[in-house]
Amino acid sequence: MKRLFNDGWKFWKSEYGTGYETAVKSAEKFSDVLIPHDWMIEDPHNLYSTNTGWYCNKFEVAEPDKKIFLIFDGIYMDSIVYINGQEAGEWKNGYTQFVLDVSDYVKKGENDIYVGVRCRYPSSRWYSGAGIYRNIWIDELNDTYIPENGVYVHSERAGDAFKFTIQTEIIGEDTERAEISCKLRDGQDKEVSLTESKKADAENKSDAPDEQRSLVGVKETSFTINNPKLWSPENPNLYKLEVALSVDGMLIQEKEINIGFKDLKLDPSEGFFVNREHTKLQGVCIHHDLGALGVAFNKNAMRRRLCQFKELGVNAIRLTHNVYAPELLDLADEMGFFVISEAFDMWEKAKTEYDYAQFWEEWHEKDAESWVKRDRNHVSVLMWSIGNEIYDTHASERGMEITKELRGLVRKFDPLKNALVTSGSNYMPWENAQKCADELEVVGYNYAERLYEKHHEKHPDWIIYGSETCSLVQSRNVYHFPLGEKILMDTDLQCSSLGNSTTGWGAESFEYAICNDRDIKYSLGQFVWTGYDYIGEPTPYQTKNSYFGLVDTAGFNKDAYYVWKSAWVSCDKNPFVHVFPYWDFNEGQRIDVRVASNCCKVELFLNGKSLGAQELSNKPGSGNHIMADYSVIYEMGTLEAVAYDEVGNIIARDERKSFGDVSSLKIKADAENTFGDLVFAEISAFDADGNPVENANNYVHVSVKGGKLIGLDNGDSTDYDRYQSDTGRLFGGKLLAIVKADKEGAPVKVDAELSQKTDIRAIKLFSERGQKLSPDVKTTVVTAKIFPASASAQDLKFRVLNRKGKETKLATVSVEGNRAEITAVSDGCFKLRCEAYNGADSAKVVSELDFTAEGIGDFVADGTEKELRTYTEIIAPDADSIYGDSFLRLNDIVQGIGNNVTVGFGVLDFGDEGATCIDITGRAIKGANTIHLRFYDEESGNEEREILEFPKSPDYMTKTFSIGKRTGKWDVSFIFLPGSYFDFRSFIFGK
Repeated sequence: MKRLFNDGWKFWKSEYGTGYETAVKSAEKFSDVLIPHDWMIEDPHNLYSTNTGWYCNKFEVAEPDKKIFLIFDGIYMDSIVYINGQEAGEWKNGYTQFVLDVSDYVKKGENDIYVGVRCRYPSSRWYSGAGIYRNIWIDELNDTYIPENGVYVHSERAGDAFKFTIQTEIIGEDTERAEISCKLRDGQDKEVSLTESKKADAENKSDAPDEQRSLVGVKETSFTINNPKLWSPENPNLYKLEVALSVDGMLIQEKEINIGFKDLKLDPSEGFFVNREHTKLQGVCIHHDLGALGVAFNKNAMRRRLCQFKELGVNAIRLTHNVYAPELLDLADEMGFFVISEAFDMWEKAKTEYDYAQFWEEWHEKDAESWVKRDRNHVSVLMWSIGNEIYDTHASERGMEITKELRGLVRKFDPLKNALVTSGSNYMPWENAQKCADELEVVGYNYAERLYEKHHEKHPDWIIYGSETCSLVQSRNVYHFPLGEKILMDTDLQCSSLGNSTTGWGAESFEYAICNDRDIKYSLGQFVWTGYDYIGEPTPYQTKNSYFGLVDTAGFNKDAYYVWKSAWVSCDKNPFVHVFPYWDFNEGQRIDVRVASNCCKVELFLNGKSLGAQELSNKPGSGNHIMADYSVIYEMGTLEAVAYDEVGNIIARDERKSFGDVSSLKIKADAENTFGDLVFAEISAFDADGNPVENANNYVHVSVKGGKLIGLDNGDSTDYDRYQSDTGRLFGGKLLAIVKADKEGAPVKVDAELSQKTDIRAIKLFSERGQKLSPDVKTTVVTAKIFPASASAQDLKFRVLNRKGKETKLATVSVEGNRAEITAVSDGCFKLRCEAYNGADSAKVVSELDFTAEGIGDFVADGTEKELRTYTEIIAPDADSIYGDSFLRLNDIVQGIGNNVTVGFGVLDFGDEGATCIDITGRAIKGANTIHLRFYDEESGNEEREILEFPKSPDYMTKTFSIGKRTGKWDVSFIFLPGSYFDFRSFIFGK
């Protein structure tokens, strides 16, 4: 009998390398913990420490002659288990299920268990967490038994009926006398009539080693079911298969498995069909942490996320880049999501110093078996991804050898192809990766939509899809103007939700990401990076969380959520309109306003006055105008967007109102926010008139009755306050409190109180002489007024910037207190920025006011000096921006450039004669590095790339690369892919 073994555990975090004997002698240092458990999430300042964690417990065994198994659904990582003082086994992978036979180590009565978890960092490119972070089970079985994951079910259409085959692995001395019987129940728990079509033993199909074959057999039975209810994302109909094992007529074991029936077609020319209906994969990628809960898996918390995805129109999830908790697959089956189940982020070639590559040779076959056998019966599993952005596939022919091996391992454990073999590759421009793709059944492209047409023509048999797309970054309720400028990094360490914070490798806009795939019939669809923000990989900064998500770590939707919803949810099903940004800026400031809707036409109003209607092109092939953009001079009041149907009826509205200081808090903790025993209480700030204060940043104290407060989160990547606290800060006007009810279904009361401490929330700028400067009015004084007025006094920082947010010489500024005197010195457009830091190292409040200077004098070209440096040696640390997973910026070199790092140098002017080569000085001590040299034309949006292979070199060397002739002005950046390790000194273009 299989039972949960999560209670009674104690834990001690010790120095790395602490052994079992020391752990046993340190009993007084252990404290009670709840399993699943993530020991790393407790301290946001130290999320990547190196430690050995020890867990201990006791368990009872009544019949030691039985087979006793421990099943660990996930331990991160490199774990070892001791039973009654003896080493019983170990497991290296931090994500795959670990099934351990402890029959030879147990005794009757009480048994001791110690589990050591040996975590060294860096071992992952994202936040992995640490500890026994998924469920533990004990399974007590007879001498003859069905092992964990020993039942394999496959179904396929046969006319109007479905044939399904059940292969059951049996282990034990009584295998030959064993019998398998099956029942099938529908969603109403009614037994379904089955017609048995075949019954045969198939011992030769066992996966057991040769020396154990006599004790292992496989019983195969086939049935036919007439007109079953089919499974799809819209109608996720499930059946319950009951498999019973008997010996000499005596029932000794039963297993229940949820299964579904579906009819899929993946066509290289026509795309994806589900139950004979053409379907696009509307997918998101996710990582496995749960925000404030860390990686300790919680099914109710995951259900909340999947409900949000359903409202977004998501029908597929890529589980990146590791094996996930089995309960997530259960939810995907139940709620209706296709799944890409992914196993590895690296093979033999490491991406970080202590990652799984060190265990690859000895362990990858065991992990592949664990992965596929555990997940193969889930109706939701569409593809087996054998790797993500695997450098081995690019570096040498060895990559193809491993590709073939892994494909073979998948087919060994899923021979009837319940799911197809794929990978997610960003090396598709190169020959070796394309050869590996030829060995796959479905070809996944990471950020390479530009290659689809070419590869479709060259490889008409390839089934193509976007395994990873978009990668726009955004912070909820943060806006960096203007929309027309790409602004990736800023002093607030946030990214713009307008859609103008783009990465070097990702899509150039929402429009590109959505429409490009939408209009390509043969593409199965795409998986957006990412559905949710996650801890780690905080591109483009070195903060805490990622910025990629459509939803932040707290579960609050960003504006991007609604942009994708406009593409993925039909107007017929749920018409909506969403207008952004919020409406609280400086009088006279020019604001870019965007309206997203799945309706055919929208109109924007400011204080009741129409600013114009626009038709949207949401249908395939209708164009890229999927959002309505307006340039609006700010004035206080109400900004309203309305959406129309095809005959002009208003069918949706959305509005943003100007607001004042925080007056009250409202808490939403109703049934809609309750999932099982967890309540996700949304705390929001409102002003005295009842308007939401959408940039509120107050501290809030939270108290609970009827439950326990287990986490606070606001989604802010720059916030390092403890998650496990009763006080947290609003970000973008919101804070999430996660409460575990004392009893599921019992009432829970959440209260929130504003802290006495008040930081600056907003700065309003007022120019005494207007915003147009001339020979008669060269100078004006701008006064900054802070809100709330009671905020702690502090120095404000004033700067004069150009449209790109860079320092400019168009005007000078002198500051006295909260007053700034601006003097124009040249014709042009600029903006005055005022920043408040609220005691932090980065700007927490930003306010800007636009100015135009005319008739004053010669135009000063911003950045001219940089543009003219093209043909001089440029050292790497002089880059305008450097962002990505790992690098060290020193005085004369950028050292240790690793995964997904972009080094950008802004606009360079190549002149009319142009450049035809580039010299790069650097070293690649661990192996050859592939560098993308990216050229971007800001005016046209055109992007071109050169692929440069820098050879392995223990010492610094200068390598000359020929490039296509480059003339005119281009934004230049160097992009380093996963698997990189490069020390970058300098470069120079040549003619």
